[in-house]
Amino acid sequence: MGASVSAGNRENGMSKWFATICTVFLCLVAGAGASLADTYEAIKKRGKIVVGVKADYRPWGYRDPSGELVGLEIDMAKDLADTLAVDLELVPVVGSNRMEFLNQEKIDIIIATMGDNMKRRKVVTMIEPNYYAGGTNIIASKAAGFENWTDLKNQKICGIQGAYYNRRVLQLYKIDLVAFKGVPEAVNALQQGSCVGFVYDNTWIEKTLAEGGEWEAYEMPFETEDPSVWAIGVRHEDADSPFGLMVKGKVADWHRTGWLLEHEQKWGIKRSPFLVEMNEALKTRAK
Repeated sequence: MGASVSAGNRENGMSKWFATICTVFLCLVAGAGASLADTYEAIKKRGKIVVGVKADYRPWGYRDPSGELVGLEIDMAKDLADTLAVDLELVPVVGSNRMEFLNQEKIDIIIATMGDNMKRRKVVTMIEPNYYAGGTNIIASKAAGFENWTDLKNQKICGIQGAYYNRRVLQLYKIDLVAFKGVPEAVNALQQGSCVGFVYDNTWIEKTLAEGGEWEAYEMPFETEDPSVWAIGVRHEDADSPFGLMVKGKVADWHRTGWLLEHEQKWGIKRSPFLVEMNEALKTRAK
């Protein structure tokens, strides 16, 4: 079982989310009378919301044996469409194109395991409250015998193009990064021996290892590092528009009601301390 994000890091991060929580509903009230035509109006007019999601990140967004897109983030997209009373179109995206798709108006919103950081905030608006948190780790063959992150120096490590943690791991541990467009390609390279490890989000690694089978010979050998919260992304012009404010309220409601906790359990994801703390915080604020 992999290590969780440290309590200290969670505590430091939570102060920001508490402040956000205090303002979300005030923002909603203030923006309720906004007359600005925005994505909300366009979605309602066409009768459909177009959501960028992952198709290769089990259990957040992936294709089941029938080819249908399923997962926790797919459930989020469906609930958002139900709230708007419109149809849902899912568009598969990857780390290297999801923000581009949003700003090119190929999609209305991103719900695709996107880490929230300042560099990305310059390109798109990150919706607060954040909806999840993960960290960086690797999945590697037990036979590799890795014990510390420093063991990765000069080792060929698979990764995903556009992943937020690539630069940090490259600089700190001097890995030889082999970046792929998607998870299937990276996993295939790992299993074929083209790289000795795959650097990725600990939540995916933990769920994958728990499946056993072909993964019995693999492990997550290190302490999880570089905790990162995840955010839904919208275009900058939607930040304080009716659409952006509606999404902010929806995420807050998912936390307050325990909806995210329930769906985390539904998809067999290890209980997230971040979700537990956000649920307790929002329930308290709502009293």
